Amino acid sequence: MKAKFRNIGIIAHVDHGKTTLVDCLLKEGGAYRENEATTERAMDSMDLEREKGITIKAKNASIHWHDTTINIVDTPGHADFGGEVERILKMVDGVLLLVDAVDGPQAQTRFVLRKALQNNLKVIVVINKIDRENANPHRVHDQVLELLLELHASEDQFNAPFLYASARDGYALKKLDDKPHGMKPLFETIIKHVPPPQADPKAPFQMIVSNMDWSDYVGRIGIGKILGGHVKMNDSIVCIHKDGKRERAVVTKVLEFSGMRTSESVTGVAGNIVGVAGFEDLDIGETLCDSEEREPLPFVELDPPTIQMQFCVNDGPLAGRDGKYLTTRQLRERLLKETRTNISLRVEDTDMPNVFSVSARGELQIAILVEQMRREGFEVLVSRPEVILQKKDGRTLEPFETVWVETPDECLGDVMQNLASRRGQITNLQHHGGHVTVEADMPTRGLIGFETDLVNMTNGRAMLTHMFKSYEPHCGPIRTRTSGTLVSVESGVATAYALDTIQERGKLFITAGDEVYEGMIVGENPRAEDMPVNPTRQKHLTNIRSHGEGKGIQLEPPVRMSLEHAIEYIAQDEFVEATPKCLRLRKRILNATQRKRANQRQQAGEVIG
Repeated sequence: MKAKFRNIGIIAHVDHGKTTLVDCLLKEGGAYRENEATTERAMDSMDLEREKGITIKAKNASIHWHDTTINIVDTPGHADFGGEVERILKMVDGVLLLVDAVDGPQAQTRFVLRKALQNNLKVIVVINKIDRENANPHRVHDQVLELLLELHASEDQFNAPFLYASARDGYALKKLDDKPHGMKPLFETIIKHVPPPQADPKAPFQMIVSNMDWSDYVGRIGIGKILGGHVKMNDSIVCIHKDGKRERAVVTKVLEFSGMRTSESVTGVAGNIVGVAGFEDLDIGETLCDSEEREPLPFVELDPPTIQMQFCVNDGPLAGRDGKYLTTRQLRERLLKETRTNISLRVEDTDMPNVFSVSARGELQIAILVEQMRREGFEVLVSRPEVILQKKDGRTLEPFETVWVETPDECLGDVMQNLASRRGQITNLQHHGGHVTVEADMPTRGLIGFETDLVNMTNGRAMLTHMFKSYEPHCGPIRTRTSGTLVSVESGVATAYALDTIQERGKLFITAGDEVYEGMIVGENPRAEDMPVNPTRQKHLTNIRSHGEGKGIQLEPPVRMSLEHAIEYIAQDEFVEATPKCLRLRKRILNATQRKRANQRQQAGEVIG
């Protein structure tokens, strides 16, 4: 009997309920044993995913529904991880588009839906969270139809089936007035509307690697949909690498998905999503086939990275205290390893041997990488993000983003003023229930540090989403940080006595007992220029008792930045020093005299230029 498959992707804006819906499907599809404990957000297996509440890496699962195997891929919803979405769409034949019944389509909804339509995938719309207060599924239904029209959906795509669900409560409905009976209506809709994979079992074996996994026993595992033929253990197959090189190897394992796990398969058949092991060197986007004479299969064309940052070997005075990976070689190998599974990331050497340029779609994507490296034991210096410019017809072009800000009414003035200072052009305002959604076009440069400002302006009540728009003419200088810093001129241990005086000049980033060094940023100065301070100064002892001696020193709690906030905060002449235990801010040039001379040379060069 011919095997039956349905391959679907779960796509949505961030926090619209993708991972929770997958949990429901896995439970009802029998992926767990009756006596097995289940975990919420089972597909979010990374620590960072659980901590941040977002999906970072695309992951595979499988459900057996009656006589059909439904392969499910959960994808990220944040715009910075759009590369994960794009490559996963090569494995599936249909998508479940989740839309929040309150918020409606958002920025990332537009992005993922556009990619699905471009790949001619069958769309099933699931309006989720219908149990939420202020849910309006009828309005959201109309908004999705408008979005389909705007994105030039075909007639078949426009006639996509709609379902209404509460992933939290575990049910889906074909009509709003239906009685809840679990996820059966969604399973039935998938079987009926998502086409079987277009794969020929009689053709020669062909498969494109769309995802990667690793096993301590078999090494690298390439995951993808078999487009033709079949593959089994001990088969001799060919990998067509990105550089055109053909390499033949013997298959050591064929794995298929069952629930959240993988199990060995006798034969991987056409149409199924499987893992294949046997190649020491295997990357996403490469083709596996039966013969050296085959042509490589086409892979996705990704939207280009828009920002870049420098990764440098930690050369600070406290280097080597926390981490175990400190050398240029170790840093380079780790960054290149990341590009094997993160195809939207680019790593390039620079003129300096201990400095690497890393390009990505957004600062969050790079911040996640830095945090992963910290937890692995790396020490690294990272620079402020800079946009990637282009030259065309003698003009300098820079990336622009479409930005959506949902803010309380009373904060609208401050938000619009901040957008204007960052060269943002307001294109639309929508008022709804005490909140306003502001839509604007602005240069990607203007987004750096904007989210931090937004949190401060609205006390954390605003929500920001954005999506790459296009490259447009450079729009002039943007000053995103108006304050200066407090820079230590000495090395040692910070004292309460010294900090008591320094805190009168600004906000502190450290507290008494913290170890500091020359050139380290210890606080923020409200004035535009940097201010040298000595946080290690101690009170001189005398034989004369002074009035008020013994009075306790009251230090303000220091500002402790997250990694994302620190990366946004630093200026071009500063680094974030990230180690397994500490985050420090510092000047690129630590010595004050050398730093002053470098600034003078730069200013002189600008005048001459």
